[in-house]
Amino acid sequence: MVNRVEKLSLLSEMIAFAKYDKDIKNIEYNFLLGVARQLDISREDFEYLIEHPVTYTHLKSHSERIVQFHRLVLLMNIDSESSNKGAIKLYNFGLRMGLSHESISKVLYLMESFPNKIVPPDVLIDIFKTQYN
Repeated sequence: MVNRVEKLSLLSEMIAFAKYDKDIKNIEYNFLLGVARQLDISREDFEYLIEHPVTYTHLKSHSERIVQFHRLVLLMNIDSESSNKGAIKLYNFGLRMGLSHESISKVLYLMESFPNKIVPPDVLIDIFKTQYN
């Protein structure tokens, strides 16, 4: 399971991802706050992370990295103005997490075929399982 330092790092990473276009939009803020609640991070700690990011902590568990990548996919796509820049940023975040470039590319490609570009979790997991084995 993920410890507090890793949780803060995950959330900080997501905040940085949301800030790639300078401002966190209300819909992104609410999504991130929901993730903070899921991770048992207080609103005060969440607010602090917005202005004071923590150092990235690499997740050891491959499955936790996939879950985090899926969160980033969701975050990117809750904003209807997502761009090619967002996809590049997502790709780079995935690589930094140690996920295979083939899997990341496949997710980005398949995203276009799903409503609202949201890849269902089971499809995403199957993509990464195929590449992992």
